[in-house]
Amino acid sequence: MKEKATLRRSLTLFQVVFLGLAWNNPMVFFNTYGIAAESSKGLLTGAYIIAFMAILFTAASYGKMARAHPIAGSAYTYTQRSMNSETGFIVGWTILLDYLLTPMITCLMSAVFLSAEFPEIPFSFWIITLNIGITIVSLIGINFSANTSRIFVIAQIMFVALFVILTIKSVLGGMGTGTLISAQPFFNPNVSASVLFAGASLLCFSFLGFDSVTTLSEETINPEKTIPKAIFLMMLIMGLIYIGSSYLAQIVFPGFSFKNTDSAALELVKMIGGNLFSSLFITVMIIGNFTSGVSSVTSVSRVLYVMGRDAVIPKKIFGYIHPRFRTPSNSILVVSLVSFLGIVISLDTAITFINFGALIAFTFVNLSVIAHYYVKNHMRSFKETIQYLIFPLIGAGFIMWLWSYLDIHALILGISWVAVGFVYLLILTKCFRQRLRKLHFDDVNYEPMIVGCEEMRISVDS
Repeated sequence: MKEKATLRRSLTLFQVVFLGLAWNNPMVFFNTYGIAAESSKGLLTGAYIIAFMAILFTAASYGKMARAHPIAGSAYTYTQRSMNSETGFIVGWTILLDYLLTPMITCLMSAVFLSAEFPEIPFSFWIITLNIGITIVSLIGINFSANTSRIFVIAQIMFVALFVILTIKSVLGGMGTGTLISAQPFFNPNVSASVLFAGASLLCFSFLGFDSVTTLSEETINPEKTIPKAIFLMMLIMGLIYIGSSYLAQIVFPGFSFKNTDSAALELVKMIGGNLFSSLFITVMIIGNFTSGVSSVTSVSRVLYVMGRDAVIPKKIFGYIHPRFRTPSNSILVVSLVSFLGIVISLDTAITFINFGALIAFTFVNLSVIAHYYVKNHMRSFKETIQYLIFPLIGAGFIMWLWSYLDIHALILGISWVAVGFVYLLILTKCFRQRLRKLHFDDVNYEPMIVGCEEMRISVDS
């Protein structure tokens, strides 16, 4: 009997970190620089620090759930295992809204820059070419994707390092504040706290991507330890890049008055490095978007694979693993087809979708920590209460705060998507007369078993 192909467990800690950083895209600071500086009235660094602290609680919750359930599927798996399958399905369905559109958004962002540089070439050509390239890299294998991501992420970090050097040189030369030590990026008595928090709410979305590494649990060596470490390292690296870059940007260019808010980063890099540095900036920006596309396809295809394996979406299509490449090839191709919609969908419209899905996932992962550790496993000592109840509640509270800043169109489109998923769930469960977990459960799964304070995995046959 031919052995069924499965995901290959081969990723090391640093490969996982680089894939996560690729999804997050270190260059995203420059994408949001103008809008964020304007919304925070020049207190960009202070806003980044608040955003970092807000997301840190949710990142910790992802680490806890990755340790409890080292299975691909991210928020879908965590909610399904800690609460119930029906809620897990709705969460999984909702995060597809985020994950499915992210590869398309990366293609759109690159196409915008390329079309500006080469206006004679049709916009659709760039969407098609970039999408095909991302799909091929994603199909070949997880290690190839990880190694490609590592090279391109290092290129982005090198650009950020060059930006730091040129900025420091410019400031010491008398540009901006003329000093490397300033409280101006953090505090301004004329700017209210509400403005600072509004800026922070926008910047929270710059940290999205740490959750993507949890989708790689079944391809990671020793995922119970590796995935939480990868999340911590990612948050640390992103925090250093964003907070450090924002501080230097504000002291070399105080204030928030730009010729064009959307392209403010281009004004900034031209000011400190001239036309050559600005050309390098565009090149690295496109590289960053490409690697983000590869990593996001990797993530969403694993979520689709797990949902297909559980048969909550068509198993023959999404539960398939390519026998040679050991990748969920059908899921990758479906994501590629969705990304072609970038030819007819605008960047603004696509972005309104993804924030809704991310916030749903973040909310339920925080609640999953409480359900799994505090409620089910009765881990309620003073220290455990802080870890498994207080911190997740703080994380969920911050996420609920972000809900208040969502665009009304994002709410309408997101709720509509959830409504479609709920109708589909009614069909699957025959109006809840049958439990989803009993109807659709993989042949062999791994469930955590709490023994004292340690976790062990046991094989469970359905």
